Amino acid sequence: NVGVPTLLAEHRGARVYSGIAKQPVPRGTRLWLSTVNLAGDGQADLSVHGGPDKAVYAYPSEHLGPWSDELGEDLGPAPFGENLSTRGVVESDVRIGDVWQWDGALLQVCQPRWPCFKLALHRGRPDIQSRMRATGRTGWYLRVLEPGEVTVGSSLAVVLPDPAGLTVTDAHLAMAERALPDRVRAEALAGHAALAGEWRDPLRERLAALE
Repeated sequence: NVGVPTLLAEHRGARVYSGIAKQPVPRGTRLWLSTVNLAGDGQADLSVHGGPDKAVYAYPSEHLGPWSDELGEDLGPAPFGENLSTRGVVESDVRIGDVWQWDGALLQVCQPRWPCFKLALHRGRPDIQSRMRATGRTGWYLRVLEPGEVTVGSSLAVVLPDPAGLTVTDAHLAMAERALPDRVRAEALAGHAALAGEWRDPLRERLAALE
């Protein structure tokens, strides 16, 4: 799923643009995956969206049924602004640092998603951010280690499992638990080179404050 920035809503007196309203690309289409995004995709505010550590956003298709039931609505395509709708793994299966191969490209899992207010505007639900964080059904971002041509609908494979075994769920919980009750987990994540700085640096600051 890809999309370029368009007007999302009028919010607090300002016009808000976003690329969150993505549309499916026909199966079999070949796209170039660069170090920052898929061809045809884009972000409006590059200070907080996009970039090397948010090049591709993956979301498990397994979550869509529960979300539809809980929200009482048809979610439509790419309901959370995801680039990839995956099948077969969820956050507790996917490890920070895992290297994936997608046709001619190599990607690396680097952080969970922490939704901003634009998701609430996109879904028309002010509670969707807190719901996503509470459930841990956040999906994850991947950086691109080797750009290449990819085919919509082709398989992805984990070619290098990360040996630390720290999952997307682990990272999500560590960020959510402000007091860091599981200090061992927090320290392991804070020292993990593959975790995006946007997550690693706050963990290091919290750990330093506890010393």
